[in-house]
Amino acid sequence: MSRAELGDDSEGPPLRFRGGPLASTVPIAFFIVWAIVQSGLFGIGDTTGLVAGMLLGLILGMLFVKGDWKHYANALFEGMTQRVAVTAIVAWLWAGMFAETIQVGEFVSGLVWAADALSVGAALFPALTFLLAAVLATGIGTGYGTAIAFTGLVFPAGVLLGANPVLLFGAILSGAVFGDNLAPVSDTTIVSAVTQNADIGGVVASRFKYAVIAAVLAFAAYLVAGSAMAGEPMSVGATVIEDATALGLVHLLSIAVVIVTAVSGRHIVEAISWGLIVAIVLNLALGLAPASEMLVFNAPASSGIAAAFADAPVVGAVVETIPAGADADPSVGGSIYSGAAGFFPLIVLVLLIVAGAKVLQRGGGFEAIQDVLLNRVATSVRRSELTMVLGTALVNAMITINTAAEIAIAPYVSTLGRRFNINGYRRANILDANTSALGYIFPWGGGVLAGYSVMLGLPEEYEWFTQAMLVNPASVWPYVFHGWFLVGVFVFAAVTGYGREYVPDRVSEEVSRV
Repeated sequence: MSRAELGDDSEGPPLRFRGGPLASTVPIAFFIVWAIVQSGLFGIGDTTGLVAGMLLGLILGMLFVKGDWKHYANALFEGMTQRVAVTAIVAWLWAGMFAETIQVGEFVSGLVWAADALSVGAALFPALTFLLAAVLATGIGTGYGTAIAFTGLVFPAGVLLGANPVLLFGAILSGAVFGDNLAPVSDTTIVSAVTQNADIGGVVASRFKYAVIAAVLAFAAYLVAGSAMAGEPMSVGATVIEDATALGLVHLLSIAVVIVTAVSGRHIVEAISWGLIVAIVLNLALGLAPASEMLVFNAPASSGIAAAFADAPVVGAVVETIPAGADADPSVGGSIYSGAAGFFPLIVLVLLIVAGAKVLQRGGGFEAIQDVLLNRVATSVRRSELTMVLGTALVNAMITINTAAEIAIAPYVSTLGRRFNINGYRRANILDANTSALGYIFPWGGGVLAGYSVMLGLPEEYEWFTQAMLVNPASVWPYVFHGWFLVGVFVFAAVTGYGREYVPDRVSEEVSRV
């Protein structure tokens, strides 16, 4: 897989800025400050607000450009069309439709029934959520998809049982980190292996020891924190548990179809599509959800076409005498519609951020930062590996899509490693661990916002779910335990030399399947 295929094109003239290359950091830097103020200081977790911040950052950056501004504009468009951004967007849309469809199919009710039958209380729920999310993410190869599915399905069940919402959201993100880092079919796994000239199978096998250490520590942390932070089941919980049915658990089959299809080597879009098809069939065949809950056209009653198809299961008539409201307005609805529509603000944000990253690359700011790390900091094997760890952290703070951040810094990790003869497996592991972890920790990270976008729709799905139960993205970062432990494991490994391999220790070649 070439760098062009990965989405790293370098076409177009370089951008020159007043203030030098570091001025190209203005759009991303402004956005980070905006995100910290909006989410951290004001406690506003509004994705559309972040879009406004990134737009202003891009406009501000343009004012620093020397020469024709059209080159700056062209760089923005080139950034938005990179394959890595489109890949993430497509995965979100498919995962959103899938999660919403099994949600209307009573899967949450099935989880509540199972938790009650197995006596899984609020204290244990976050730890089990971490394990299950890790299994799903490892199977389907997308942490973002896991964050979307578990936030829509498992999160409300845990809140109902009394689990702390912030801790529970952190457990979901931790499971996503585990799968993104370890799954053989994960984009980050493939990119880290290819860019460091290492085979995927060897990379996964060599990083298992790091991932397991972090996972064991994270599981223990969730057990302790879950017990300390557990609340009482909601008062409405008794009624919900009484009405819960085990039939919703049939959608474990839908999830299994996604996992098995993805593990067999099929594309994640195909895997989720098959899972969606199975979920729709199960909903209809078992009476879990009517067709209108998955897709419905709410047409005006006066429409002749609507009248002709009034008996169709996916056509609903909006009676003109009903007062104006969300349910009375002509519209398209259902899980397939809402599952995709909920990600539109996030999609716009991601495109703008990747555009800002392209400006950073084209303007020389990224290269200037990396040159400092290469020439002044990384002066020994230990300091070189620490520089890889800290460098990936810095890039992830600026580029919120972990695969994009990985592509951006991969050449520098390769240069650092080759300088000290560090094996490709080791380089790939350092690169992937930190980009996987930190993409789910920073409040403006793609994985965090993907889960949060789903969470925003929960008050409309459940009468008992209030706005107060929403988790601000700025409050969850301390509780993404697996992410922090994974970074910590590699800091420890860099300092002590744990797991370090040099080129002569093992021969690595790029595998043909990539």
